[in-house]
Amino acid sequence: MTEHFSRPLLELSQVSIEFKTPKGLFKALDNVNLKIADGEFVSLIGHSGCGKSTVLNIVAGLLKATSGGVVLDGREVNEPGPERAVVFQNHSLLPWLTAYENVELAVKRVFKGKKTKAEMHEWIEHNLKLVHMEHALHKRPDEISGGMKQRVGIARALAMQPQVLLMDEPFGALDALTRAHLQDSLMEIQRTLKNTVIMITHDVDEAVLLSDRIVMMTNGPSATIGEILKIDLQRPRSRLELADDTHYNHLRHEVLAFLYEKQRKVEDFAQHAKKKNDTNAETQPRLKVVS
Repeated sequence: MTEHFSRPLLELSQVSIEFKTPKGLFKALDNVNLKIADGEFVSLIGHSGCGKSTVLNIVAGLLKATSGGVVLDGREVNEPGPERAVVFQNHSLLPWLTAYENVELAVKRVFKGKKTKAEMHEWIEHNLKLVHMEHALHKRPDEISGGMKQRVGIARALAMQPQVLLMDEPFGALDALTRAHLQDSLMEIQRTLKNTVIMITHDVDEAVLLSDRIVMMTNGPSATIGEILKIDLQRPRSRLELADDTHYNHLRHEVLAFLYEKQRKVEDFAQHAKKKNDTNAETQPRLKVVS
């Protein structure tokens, strides 16, 4: 069945951000507007340098927009908080701690004084079981594979019970088979918990398989949202069944067309306009100042 979403949980309104550089101000994002519903899975896709990670970092509270802002559940986002958990491409586990202890760190930070020791223990094991890591509770990161490390990273994020799960290319460094297993696990988790998820990816197939909507970013500088594609495929989804599905392949083509055809035309137009403006500036008659 397809999902029907109600009220927006998260809203980005007229978000722009500039960075100081030796050559002056660099405008990374320009007027980004997006509403995301409770329980929705949204992917951000675009070429390198299009501001995907910048958008995610603003939502996470790691960066502050130059103008505009982010509202989560009626409250403005100004700093990091446990209601927004981040999963990075690098698992970021502490190497001297076990899988259990890495998750425990996050649980103690969020639930200290709210859960008993026994409740916290049960909650840690529950979240590691969600990502199928109950067999490796007491193994350190150097004793498990890359895919397992990322599973522990996801468990740690889920254990914070966030309203929004932010994922920055979480499977980008993994081999194809491990990546596919983790995508399946993520779909299973999201179906069970109904998390709101924002994920950055460069992988078109991953975006179409996992998402309810795909937000396609224009190239920077002054990157913004180019198009938003609704993924109206039935859930639960099977990658094998979708491989030969006509509508799946149509949606995949829509994303590829934006990235490699429409976006190129936009770039060509922008470059042509810039060249024309530069030419006009060079040929503009200059006034001679008479003293």
